[in-house]
Amino acid sequence: MNIPNLLTILRIFLVPIYLLIFFSDLENRFFLAGLVFILAGISDVLDGSIARKYNLITKLGIVLDPIADKMMIFAVLISYTIEKIIPSWILIAIGVKEIVMILGGGILYLYKGKQVVPSNIYGKTATVSFYAATLSIVFKISTKLSEVLFIITVILNILAFINYLKIYISKRNNIEEIS
Repeated sequence: MNIPNLLTILRIFLVPIYLLIFFSDLENRFFLAGLVFILAGISDVLDGSIARKYNLITKLGIVLDPIADKMMIFAVLISYTIEKIIPSWILIAIGVKEIVMILGGGILYLYKGKQVVPSNIYGKTATVSFYAATLSIVFKISTKLSEVLFIITVILNILAFINYLKIYISKRNNIEEIS
């Protein structure tokens, strides 16, 4: 088990910690949960950077990294929706996209020769936008700005999904041609 994979596993463990703090009775629970979210974001950047710099990219990391990302995204979206911080349509829009990507990724991996769609600039941009929108709430920046950032995040997620779909279809078709 290498350091990038350990950092990814740490991110997975941070999800329930985030939720426990977010739904606790602590006085600054949203801010403290936000700090856990920030720690998860830092570990996400670190694991990718270390893996690329030291050629420590593994199949396990390629599979676990997006799972860790999606777990934290769902934790934040669901918790923010429950607390009425964001409208439910944001959870639905991003949630549907994430679920379809999980299913598509699982199909490629399990049934199409262990193919994986790697992260790309579209997904990374959508993730950065999600972090910006979330942090605007954690640090209590303007409500209007937070709303705009979440709308931008939804749009970027839709664009990332369209790009993912093109890659998925191409990989699926290439595998079928070989079979």
